[in-house]
Amino acid sequence: MNSNVTPIKNETLVIIGNGMVGHHCVEQLTEQGALAHFQVHVFGEERQRAYDRVHLSEYFGGRDAESLAMCEAGFYAQHGVHLHLGVAVLEIDRERKEVVTSEGRQPYDRLVLATGSYPFVPPIAGAEGNSRLVYRTLDDLDSIRAAAKGGRRGVVVGGGLLGLEAANALKSLGLEAHVVEFAPRLMPVQLDPDGGAALKARIEELGVRVHLNRATSEIVAGDDYAYRMNFSDGESLETDLIVFSAGIRPQDALGRNAGLAIADRGGVVIDSDYRTSDPDIFAIGECASWNGSIFGLVAPGYTMARNLAALLVGKPHESFIGADMSTKLKLLGVDVGSIGDAHAATPGAKSYRFNDEVNSSYRRLVVSPDGSQVIGAVLVGDNSYYDTLLQYAQNGIKLPADPASLILPAGEGAPALGADALPDTATICSCHNVSKGTVCCQVDAGCTDLGDLKAATKAGTGCGGCSALLKQVFEHELSARGVEVDKSLCEHFAHTRQELYGIVRVEGIDSFEELLAKHGRGHTGCDICKPAVGSILASCWNQPITDPGLIPLQDTNDTFMANMQKNGTYSIVPRIAGGEITPEKLIVLGQVAQKYDLYTKITGGQRIDLFGAELHQLPDIWGELIAAGFETGHAYGKSLRTVKSCVGSTWCRYGVQDSVGMALILENRYKGLRSPHKIKFAVSGCTRECAEAQSKDVGVIATEKGWNLYVAGNGGMRPRHAELFATDLDDETLIRYIDRFLMFYVRTADRLQRTSVWRESLEGGLDYLKEVIIDDSLSLGAELESQMQLVVDRYECEWANAIGDPEKLKRFRTFVNASGGDPDIQFVTERDQRRPIQAHELSLIPVAEEVV
Repeated sequence: MNSNVTPIKNETLVIIGNGMVGHHCVEQLTEQGALAHFQVHVFGEERQRAYDRVHLSEYFGGRDAESLAMCEAGFYAQHGVHLHLGVAVLEIDRERKEVVTSEGRQPYDRLVLATGSYPFVPPIAGAEGNSRLVYRTLDDLDSIRAAAKGGRRGVVVGGGLLGLEAANALKSLGLEAHVVEFAPRLMPVQLDPDGGAALKARIEELGVRVHLNRATSEIVAGDDYAYRMNFSDGESLETDLIVFSAGIRPQDALGRNAGLAIADRGGVVIDSDYRTSDPDIFAIGECASWNGSIFGLVAPGYTMARNLAALLVGKPHESFIGADMSTKLKLLGVDVGSIGDAHAATPGAKSYRFNDEVNSSYRRLVVSPDGSQVIGAVLVGDNSYYDTLLQYAQNGIKLPADPASLILPAGEGAPALGADALPDTATICSCHNVSKGTVCCQVDAGCTDLGDLKAATKAGTGCGGCSALLKQVFEHELSARGVEVDKSLCEHFAHTRQELYGIVRVEGIDSFEELLAKHGRGHTGCDICKPAVGSILASCWNQPITDPGLIPLQDTNDTFMANMQKNGTYSIVPRIAGGEITPEKLIVLGQVAQKYDLYTKITGGQRIDLFGAELHQLPDIWGELIAAGFETGHAYGKSLRTVKSCVGSTWCRYGVQDSVGMALILENRYKGLRSPHKIKFAVSGCTRECAEAQSKDVGVIATEKGWNLYVAGNGGMRPRHAELFATDLDDETLIRYIDRFLMFYVRTADRLQRTSVWRESLEGGLDYLKEVIIDDSLSLGAELESQMQLVVDRYECEWANAIGDPEKLKRFRTFVNASGGDPDIQFVTERDQRRPIQAHELSLIPVAEEVV
């Protein structure tokens, strides 16, 4: 700890740069009472106040500058900080201790450089205009959007983190996206060759073309597109725009011109107290070079900002000693993780590798020469291993007897790393540098609420990646101190979801009001307990959710039996069991989509989604679909969504069983089941696995002797392979096991808990689940089967039920006093179909353009 700056009251502190790190420094200064000592002036070259660059790509998905802002509009004025936006600092006059801006001169006593970095664009002949775009600021993104209008193809030069983010942006703008990378693999800094290959395979599966080992020698006019990129190997690629993301360089020009010491590879040189070669000037973030290194992540920048703020107000602070550059990312929906010495550069380091080339999933564990500690890791395709491996690496935790178990697929011996195994020094939240010891101190001080813990420490309020671990550590520390962890569903019910399910079953309760009166508190309930109880009642008794007693319990999607989309319209998803559909029904879907001008898309779950219906149109659309033999697909509910299937033995020469027939049986049996979370099935007709059954909650794969059953897999934010549960089952046994599995899940899972998470939380794991379902160790088998049969027998299409009841149809009105639609809902035409206008596009629509 150091404390060697004594602030003088009424000194002037100038901060150049209003990015994430500069803003965090201001936050820390205000929290630590700096305004009692300094007049603070902040200069930002951009017109917008500090915004979240980590989620910059979401700007193309509908977020605007305001939603990305790091603080409320009045934050700076409220704290007495002078914010100068759109004002460039042109020069630092060290002799007069002034900064020269586009508006004049501003004296300073202390100066902080937080100018960040700028995108590097290689000197390539012909790179100008739309062939020299970059991906760094909101203005850059506006330029990319404008360049993309009317274009067909876009190229990103650079296959690093930002390059792949930029490729995703081009894809979201409707362009054919390509990535050109000079190195032999993507993300060469973070990934080894096998990891790069796995990432490339996944990226290309998503429709982004990747060109490796390519150096662009010149850019000239194209024949079929606006530009042609000529590569040094004689190949070429044509495109309508080019975005450069070939790395970053420290924004050190102000310091360089002011005569400050600059590192050989760029960056203003700082010591361990963030001080430059001028004792009154400090530098933090990507513009600063410590020990010859630049730290281009948010977490190290925040650490610098936090400690510099303490130093400036004369409080104890941590000297900078470098930073962990481990990263956990999601690129185009693909998990990528890199920890420590990912390339095994340490002499004598040893590696364990898991390489699933079929699913393009790769994991590498690097251990110390003596095999005692984790020193690095690479993950592609599944970051669920990241937090555990990071804790092993950061805290020197002793490796298990079989280190390879740390990267093997779930269920194959991987040891759990509980909260009790972490030392107090373990970092829980890297964004705000919150350790397990800090959490323990808060608990010792009387903190018993997770929200209060987050407010006090800011843990979990940055990128959010630590939320699960934070909750686990917090609840463990409470329990260790004898504090009973409150697992109440909400303020109205001092019971867990499992307990409420048991109460409803045992007492035969069939309404929210009765349950609240007998076992709850208050008179109305809330947004947590009402949908949860509604789901329990539907799971137990299969009451139609359109019944008057259940309607007030539902969220928007269930209330209107349709998924609300981002512009306030709804999607229509009829059930197409097993993906099998007649030509006549296909024609009806086309006619309905054409009549109501709906956007149509075929999904990965073998459904046809119809988007863009307004609320008042839903009954008319469903009336036509039901008349044609369709029924609700429950896409809006926590229930069975789809049963995907291949064509099986009926058509495929490799098929050994009728996978379509089994998919129809399963979908028609379980289509009415309400559960704690959505459920997806798949049935494959052979081990070639075209239906991807091993990524589903329930997966069925045909064998020569019957069916293999897999359970508790899922895709999504945390993909998990389903586990082999039973083999060579006949039809009857297969259905019996699935009945028991699903009802046991419905009975014991927490609110909004996926089958994968539920399975991982079961004490005894898969073996315990097999004992309950197959061996009937709890003597529940017959009861679970009976409960499932009740659900099956009481099924009815919710939309058919609603359409037949005039009272239920009254809620499908946009306005109480008018029968029409919402005039604020607007569309544009793209790829021959209409889509919603994004908020940031409204200003781009020409006045004369017709809006649908």
